Amino acid sequence: MAFEIPKLTYDYNSLEPHIDARTMEIHHSKHHQAYVTNLNNAIAGSDAENMTIEEICKNISKFPAAVRNNGGGHYNHSLYWSIMAPNKGGQPTGKLWDAINSELGGWDKFKEDFTKAGVTRFGSGWAWLGVKADKKLCVCSSANQDNPIMDISECACTPILGMDVWEHAYYLNYQNRRPDYISAFFNVINWDEVSRRYEAAL
Repeated sequence: MAFEIPKLTYDYNSLEPHIDARTMEIHHSKHHQAYVTNLNNAIAGSDAENMTIEEICKNISKFPAAVRNNGGGHYNHSLYWSIMAPNKGGQPTGKLWDAINSELGGWDKFKEDFTKAGVTRFGSGWAWLGVKADKKLCVCSSANQDNPIMDISECACTPILGMDVWEHAYYLNYQNRRPDYISAFFNVINWDEVSRRYEAAL
């Protein structure tokens, strides 16, 4: 089965003014589509054609760079679209809220650390909130299209929130002001979905 980009559950313009419609359209229909097309080409005729994207990432050391880069791009963006939604933002509730307070030093400390993970990621990459093997939360970042489920990851965890800090995610609206984009991103996080992923990871 060839991989496909997921359909969004919201319109390209529905995250405005935080993320503009043109960026969303290019990001989803061009950038993500390119990762999927290149991934399908890279795995054509191999055993990976019968694997899920999670299985590919978890065994990424066995694959060439084209699979690592494009497979990571597909997994990461699929997560990214799913944890954003219009009229969201705010703060999480329930078990995730309790865990952020008890394991990450509270909401303000989490926001500071997550923002720092995104701002200080040199070049292109991602910031993550994830659940480690011991079921504790962690904040980390990865370069390029690497992610925490890859078997080469330095921040091994199950990601429940991922923020794209490649320039293509924000440049049309924010130019070189990555911190402004990160601040805006907090206004579109779908904490209900992040919480669902958190409880599934437990």
